[in-house]
Amino acid sequence: MNGEMLNPIEFDNYRIWQKVGEIAAGTILGLSIGSLFGIVFAYSRSSIPASSNKKKALILAGIMWFVLFIIPALKYPANPPAVGDPETIYYRQNLYIAYLAISGFSALGLAFLYRKMKAAQAKKVIVPVIYAAIMATAYFAMPSNPDQITAPMDLVTSFRIASGFTMSMFWGLLGITLGVLWDKLRPHETARLSMR
Repeated sequence: MNGEMLNPIEFDNYRIWQKVGEIAAGTILGLSIGSLFGIVFAYSRSSIPASSNKKKALILAGIMWFVLFIIPALKYPANPPAVGDPETIYYRQNLYIAYLAISGFSALGLAFLYRKMKAAQAKKVIVPVIYAAIMATAYFAMPSNPDQITAPMDLVTSFRIASGFTMSMFWGLLGITLGVLWDKLRPHETARLSMR
């Protein structure tokens, strides 16, 4: 595009391509996160304190929503498309991904620690405190978003609220769906039978 004007037909074709690309990217992202969630659930199901698989799946979905969405959004909140300097987009994406990775891998490492710790009361306090310390350190150590927001703040706030609502729905539905399917298909029993 580079500042050139598109005629209406080219613009319509570009918008169709853009919308199809968004759907494809959303599908790939959703499948990736769903696969990650399923793997983590299969591995950690026996450690999650709840009476049913539905509750366990919702608890895990809540933890992953917090670790992979809320915590990164506190440092680098979502902005509407075209907010920010196009020259810094890769830098901003790298900052977000780095903070997301710190949050996710810290939580994963602490989940292993949680499973190895014996004292039930101690691990319920120690693990969250260590996670909070790691993320607070990363929060202050990592640079802020380099771009000033020049868009109207009511637009930015509405976008962030919509983004938060959409991601909360996604994680909630993911937890409910996996819990229901797990109860219906019982893959843990199939795995136990095949090991005999």
